[in-house]
Amino acid sequence: MTELDLLIKNVRLVKHNAADIPTTDIGVKDGVFHRIAPGIPASDARDVVDGKGLLAFPGVVDAHQHWGIYNPLSDDTATESRACAQGGVTTALTYMRTGQYYMNRGGSYNEVFPLVLENAEGRSYVDYGFHLAPMQKSHIAEIPELIARFGVTSFKVFMFYGSHGLHGRSADQNAFLMIPPDERYDLAHFEFVMRGVQAAREAYPQFADAISLSLHCETAEIMTAYTKLVEEEGKLDGLAAYSASRPPHSEGLAVTIASYLAAETQLPNINLLHLSSRKAIEAAMLMAKTFPQVNFRREVTIGHLLADIETASGIGGKVNPPLRPQEDVDALWEHLVAGHVDWVVSDHACCKEETKFGDPKSDVFAAKSGFGGTEYLLPGLVGAAPGHGLPLQKVAELTAWTPAQRFGLATKGAIAEGYDADLVLVDPARSWTVDAADSESAQEYTPLQGLEIGARVESTFLRGRQVYTDGKVIGDPEGRYLSRPTTR
Repeated sequence: MTELDLLIKNVRLVKHNAADIPTTDIGVKDGVFHRIAPGIPASDARDVVDGKGLLAFPGVVDAHQHWGIYNPLSDDTATESRACAQGGVTTALTYMRTGQYYMNRGGSYNEVFPLVLENAEGRSYVDYGFHLAPMQKSHIAEIPELIARFGVTSFKVFMFYGSHGLHGRSADQNAFLMIPPDERYDLAHFEFVMRGVQAAREAYPQFADAISLSLHCETAEIMTAYTKLVEEEGKLDGLAAYSASRPPHSEGLAVTIASYLAAETQLPNINLLHLSSRKAIEAAMLMAKTFPQVNFRREVTIGHLLADIETASGIGGKVNPPLRPQEDVDALWEHLVAGHVDWVVSDHACCKEETKFGDPKSDVFAAKSGFGGTEYLLPGLVGAAPGHGLPLQKVAELTAWTPAQRFGLATKGAIAEGYDADLVLVDPARSWTVDAADSESAQEYTPLQGLEIGARVESTFLRGRQVYTDGKVIGDPEGRYLSRPTTR
């Protein structure tokens, strides 16, 4: 009798909790890992795939994406989830807020979030969930319902939005954010968001470990002043100018303020997003020592690890916080290898060429912020790991296990019996050169253009179903919305 739906034979299993990489077979039944052992007979399975001795990684949990920021959410869900599958990402968590961009709506999440779910439903090739940003006072009161009704357990604060725009200077933040005229998106609001998230943790103690707040840490006043300074001096251009206009100490200061507020509000679950510089990550380390009662998690993006202001391909590399000089990239790798970073993400935000570049196209301050990159997340990290002394075990931990644990995804993050059968076969010896034309994303360029990546995703499986193989996304979009926390 056939016991398994799928058997993947002869793979080298990469685990988040063990340094050895044994050769084994992996059996799947009803969408979950059922048997993991060497020598499982092919006759035990309906379908058999030859793993060819490739590395088997758990499906990546890319915990930081932005579907729908520049394109309709329904379009991004379809195209950018294909890029996810191409890069070994089987779970995408995407940030969403009210205001300009995204849904281009203000008002209650009780009204807006059902539209978000409707626009994404049935269009994704990978499983997905959402983080939400409480932009106005009424949103804070909605946090308990967002958890109980929609399974949204993670929230966000954009610290620089108080007086600085998404792409640079901004004259009218209330209009940009679509918040009431008598409200301010400022430090006091951030404090009350923290109090609201902590109150929700206390109201739902069974979910408390999965409820967290993420922070984009940059300081608006510092950036506004330095933007003016950089433009007036006129000594820098391109990505160097943008990095100088949003200096690293702006990150470090925001990390310090956020950490103090977390301690003040007794909110323990704080995620410090896309730390891009030595000053930012060292401020985060210092705050962890200063406030040991806060369970800080630190995030770095694959873009900040693989590109700098000199190597990135043009001002398409504009992003917040900016790409940095090589010495900051080196610092990120040092801390990554030392175990000071909790997960690596893409911060994927598809911004097509017609939207990305302003007039003139060479003016970095006229360009939009953000770019895609989820398709390079796992191969980029696996390919760069040997040169930096990063064990493959840590790659599995950084890309799957730790973000799954933090964000309430108990069925994700490991190749182990009972977990969702999300799996990626990677060839660690197959180098290739990045070309935006080969990407499944709708974005026509990439700041990683021409970069040689030393590993390649050969196949991606979502809950035991092959969704990417032989360089192509296959099948229908059967990704599911993940109401969190999930249970096994």
